[in-house]
Amino acid sequence: MISVLTLVAAAAGLRRPRIYDGIVSEELVPGAFSQDLLSLGAALVLLYLAVTAQGNQVKRPIIALGLVGYLFYAYGIYVIERTYNGLYLVYMAVFALALWALVCAGAHIRRDLPTPVLPKTVRLLSASGAILQPLIFYPLWIGMLLPLMRTGEQIDSLYSIFILDLCFIMPAFLMLSILTFRSHRTGLLLLPTIHVLGFTLIFSLAVGELVKPLFDATLSPGAFWPALGLSILFLALSILHLTMMRIGEVKMTSATEDSRSDRAESPM
Repeated sequence: MISVLTLVAAAAGLRRPRIYDGIVSEELVPGAFSQDLLSLGAALVLLYLAVTAQGNQVKRPIIALGLVGYLFYAYGIYVIERTYNGLYLVYMAVFALALWALVCAGAHIRRDLPTPVLPKTVRLLSASGAILQPLIFYPLWIGMLLPLMRTGEQIDSLYSIFILDLCFIMPAFLMLSILTFRSHRTGLLLLPTIHVLGFTLIFSLAVGELVKPLFDATLSPGAFWPALGLSILFLALSILHLTMMRIGEVKMTSATEDSRSDRAESPM
């Protein structure tokens, strides 16, 4: 459902960028276009993962959760920034579904999965890349908020970034990185989701710079290269973590063993 709704919203934004006229500041329209482009790609990959899902897979759902996290962030921006066009209810639906998908996934992590095994060097590298984000963005965003708090000024756009980053994304980076440093099962298993989210989110910023000429704007190398470098870092960490992570065979619960035993003894 998240994939289908995202395909509708993103395709409409790419086909008619003018749906943002008067709603999104003119200088932010290239960013909205690039976000729709990345959201379209994320939705296609997510739809493929959903259609081909099998019960014994572990790593593919981790990638899917990262994409769901990206869509939560992307459409959270549209919802919080009051992007009141004809698709606003679709934006709200994707935002809500993505949020509750993440909540349900966290609540139903399979308890029968053994603790993943990850080489120490990879574990420390993956966790260090993740914890770097809150160490940078907490001081940066709070430093930008303090003057607004002193003056009471209410900015007209991009205030959603403060909300989403400080309340949701940076805490996720922080918690999962600390758990991974401690070799905790949840951190080892879920840290790649935040790397996938970081890649898609930051890469959309790089693409936003590349598409600026389409909107009679000038590409800023000072914004493009750091975004591209950071997105490549997230992509490399996600690939490295998932490739090197080993998960042993899933042990059957007693209930599952009893069920199989009953079937074996049944004459049918």
